[in-house]
Amino acid sequence: MSTAPTTTGGADADGPVPPPRASVPHETTTVPGVDSPLDAAPDAAGWPAGVPVAAPAEPVVADVGSGRVRWDPAERRARASQSFWTALVGVPAIFSVLRLGVEAGGELQTTLLLVANVGPVNLLAGFLTTAARLLSTGMVAVFALGAVLAVSADRLPPGTRRRPLFARWADITPAWVVLASFLLALITWPLLYLPLLLPAFVAAFQLRPARLHERVLPRLLMIVALLAGYGWLLLPTLRDAAEQGDERLVLVLLVVPPLLALFIAGPLPGMVIRPLASVTEVAMLATLVWAAVPVISTPVLPLTVTTVGTENGPAEDVRGHVITTDDVNMVILQERGGVRYVPVDLVRAQVLCPTEEELPRHQLRIHDFHVEDSLLEGMGRRVRPVHRIDAACRTPA
Repeated sequence: MSTAPTTTGGADADGPVPPPRASVPHETTTVPGVDSPLDAAPDAAGWPAGVPVAAPAEPVVADVGSGRVRWDPAERRARASQSFWTALVGVPAIFSVLRLGVEAGGELQTTLLLVANVGPVNLLAGFLTTAARLLSTGMVAVFALGAVLAVSADRLPPGTRRRPLFARWADITPAWVVLASFLLALITWPLLYLPLLLPAFVAAFQLRPARLHERVLPRLLMIVALLAGYGWLLLPTLRDAAEQGDERLVLVLLVVPPLLALFIAGPLPGMVIRPLASVTEVAMLATLVWAAVPVISTPVLPLTVTTVGTENGPAEDVRGHVITTDDVNMVILQERGGVRYVPVDLVRAQVLCPTEEELPRHQLRIHDFHVEDSLLEGMGRRVRPVHRIDAACRTPA
């Protein structure tokens, strides 16, 4: 008379009952002499032998000697991607909120008034208009430095050190995002700083001179031809800058970057990778903070001068930013601070004024484009030429 086999670890067993486990589709193994995997003796953890165990969701490799845990490369790329897109989306949102607080002069009620009347679409459009240069500058610098650090870190022995942050960002960023950042810089940067895009583009895509031609002599001829074309394009501007004498910065910005582009691509020595990565990350953060100060302090609303007064009484010029206008009042945020409610019946005239930052500082042009204008601004000035500054705008605040 045969008896049914008793399942070890089951409900009738003397030992503790293991919790139920979700079945995992896996190829089970059988033990010789045992009819079912559940008939085998349990292991040290109390699970029946032969029952498949699912692999961990996030595979890690433990470094027993140092006591540290080294994440899987795919997990590192995922974390780097999350940090990159968080910074790309979060920084503009934070800057927009800070701009409203600075524009309100730090007063809570004025800030709430601006929040109530400046819509998110207008705020985003104003931010992109004024901060597109800062955003594109940060992206171009990160991609250029990241590509150089990435190709340098690839020359190190595997597992020597953790890859720099900018290198990981460059690895996970699609090529179209990099091209879009350079295109945004091309149309928003002033013409004076556009030559800096040449070494940055060469570094971001690692375009070495050897890729022009496999032979040395044709390669040198192509490089000379490119530099000659660049010099011919900027020859009138360079001549004017040399004649003025006080435009040395302009000469450096126009001449040095094309020469630097010939040597910037390629790996760096192994001993300078880690110090350079740390220094560039800190320097990039400090530079962005320094460049963000004028962006945050840039007005959200246009600067106007509103002439207020009765028909027979004296007139007064109110210099400030119009927040909103209704059937009763025009709400003006004064340039010196404070909010003024002007009855619409007393408004006699209003003019739009440029800020001090918009006034030109150089007297140079590049083929009818002012060196301080971007391509977008230059094309706009051709369609709508700059009108004369009204006398009311010249009056000090």
